[in-house]
Amino acid sequence: MATERGAVLRPGDWITYDNEDHQVVGLAGTSVRLRSQAGAESVVLASHLMAAPDFAVTGTEPLPALEPSGLLGTLPESVREAAREWERHMVEVETGLPPDAVAGAEPRPGYDPAAYSLMERMAAKASELGVTVRTVQNRRSRYVQQGLWGLVDQRATRTWEATGRADARLVAAVQEVLDTETHTSTGTRSRLIRRVVKLVEATHGEGVVPLPSQRTLYKLVDALSTGRHTFGSAVTRRQTANRPQGPFTPTFADRPGEQVQIDSTPLDVMVVLDSGLTVRADLTIAVDVATRTVCAAVLRPVGTKAVDASLLLARMLVPEPMRPGWSASLRMAASRMPHLRLLDVDARMEQAAAKPVIVPDTVVIDGGKVFVSDTFLRACERLGISVQRARPRTPTDKAIVEATFSSINTLFTQHLAGYTGRDVSRRGEKVEDQAVWTVPELQDLLDEWLLAGWQARPHSALRDPFRPKKAMSPNDRYASLVAACGYLPLVLRGEDYLELLPVAWRAINDYGIQISYRTYDCPDLGPHRREHSGITAKRGLWEVHYDPYDLSQVFVRTTGGWITVPWTQWLLVNAPFADFTWQHARRLAAEAGLDDTNETAVARVLDGLLTRAKHGPDTRSAKVAARTRTARALPAPAAAPETERRTEPAPEAQSPVTTVEFGIFDAHAEAERWL
Repeated sequence: MATERGAVLRPGDWITYDNEDHQVVGLAGTSVRLRSQAGAESVVLASHLMAAPDFAVTGTEPLPALEPSGLLGTLPESVREAAREWERHMVEVETGLPPDAVAGAEPRPGYDPAAYSLMERMAAKASELGVTVRTVQNRRSRYVQQGLWGLVDQRATRTWEATGRADARLVAAVQEVLDTETHTSTGTRSRLIRRVVKLVEATHGEGVVPLPSQRTLYKLVDALSTGRHTFGSAVTRRQTANRPQGPFTPTFADRPGEQVQIDSTPLDVMVVLDSGLTVRADLTIAVDVATRTVCAAVLRPVGTKAVDASLLLARMLVPEPMRPGWSASLRMAASRMPHLRLLDVDARMEQAAAKPVIVPDTVVIDGGKVFVSDTFLRACERLGISVQRARPRTPTDKAIVEATFSSINTLFTQHLAGYTGRDVSRRGEKVEDQAVWTVPELQDLLDEWLLAGWQARPHSALRDPFRPKKAMSPNDRYASLVAACGYLPLVLRGEDYLELLPVAWRAINDYGIQISYRTYDCPDLGPHRREHSGITAKRGLWEVHYDPYDLSQVFVRTTGGWITVPWTQWLLVNAPFADFTWQHARRLAAEAGLDDTNETAVARVLDGLLTRAKHGPDTRSAKVAARTRTARALPAPAAAPETERRTEPAPEAQSPVTTVEFGIFDAHAEAERWL
């Protein structure tokens, strides 16, 4: 008997090899000496012999197979008990004693191997059980080959086709119609059955293919549509059909910036525009694969533009500045990131928030016109960043950023006033009336949440290989990878950052520069007022760069360098932040033991942030702004400012941040103007 599994070769065995029978006459290491029936001898390597397609060992019993324990557990208990009873009889036939025999027991008459042959013992067992000897022989043969599984009643192990006895032509028609339902609107089973019947009759003729009852057709449709969401959500159905056929390949990165994935999506929240209209907000983010850090996030209403993608790059490559009103627990100095090491390289880290600066080696984008624009691609080229495009309709190529959007909706967006839910069926009543946040306000909330609710939160995909049960936060993962690979980001200079900002061409008039009904002016513009820029292609207008998400200042390129021009009304808008908010921020900065209570402090900040996000902006700010405007119209006492100034350190005595040209918000300098 031939066996599919290679038996143990011994001298004297007969094998089939090279379409001929051979006898094994000797074994020496990995070589096998063979003699054919004609008497010719040959030496063959054992690996070559056993790899031959026609190799088989003949004339020996096949090797025993292991019992399929998993399948045994699926059988009814009565079937397993019957198999175990047969096993007890087979053991008695083989050894003369049943498995549960006590020590020193004697074989029963007719079962002693020393007195009776195997055939006589099998005949005795057949007589005892009232079956034929052939039945006992078959059971013993299957038991020797398969163990207990060979004694199981095979009728209980039959598997049934999901389609039952349905005609194969009908099954093919149902599958074809199910495939066409992927990109159509969801219908009922009755509609699908009607289309199946029409297809069968059109293909094979009316009455040629037998059709079962309607109830059987419903069962057939349910069996073939399992897992395809044919009668459920159309979005889920298309996403399921779009999955790759092969196994998912997770994306790995061993160092920060090795791969950064960028994408945009509408956020599930309504925002208020300057015109008073409420619309959905678009979110564009960049996620580092190695640390799961959200390197940058940009919000804008309705549609993302190419300039937003370039602005995203600019925000990725500069430190995140601390904002007025943010807790000191969100500072980089209060985190476990290598703050001092980065401070030696860039003085801006002194006022930076606890989010790492990650310079990407490769960015992964989709085919959206925002990311394949000349503006974005040229910016990446100038920065030495490789651009890798995902395959069309293959979101698994950038699965990490896709999953991050879902996490942002769950952890942040659902707590906002004006939350819409992920689809219409989950939307509340009059959501538009609940929208209270503008895009700049929501951007500030998002930036603060990324520090308190994302960067410090343990991520299930970030695990220490030596402590796999311990999840790490993006900041902790960044710190560990910096120590492992020696990563040190060289962030953008102020001039490089300005080059990535959008451009507007404007004239410098007596009153300054006007952009979207906002006027910007400063004394440094004096020599350039009413002057020709020298650029005839733009009719003498001046190149003005601006940050659409920071309207407090613009930047003008001149022959002598960049001029930072503030908004003339910025002091009025910023008044609420200059008084009680900054005083509160100073008190928080004076607190001690931030390293020991960092997690608790960040948790409190996150709780306050989500509460604030639900109730909307603080109406007290408007009242404070009104009081400030009234106070500015009155003459201030001369002695009060002098007394206040003596309590503040001189500007020259501050940290080196004041000498950095990059526009980081300086708290002390801002307070100096108000005190």
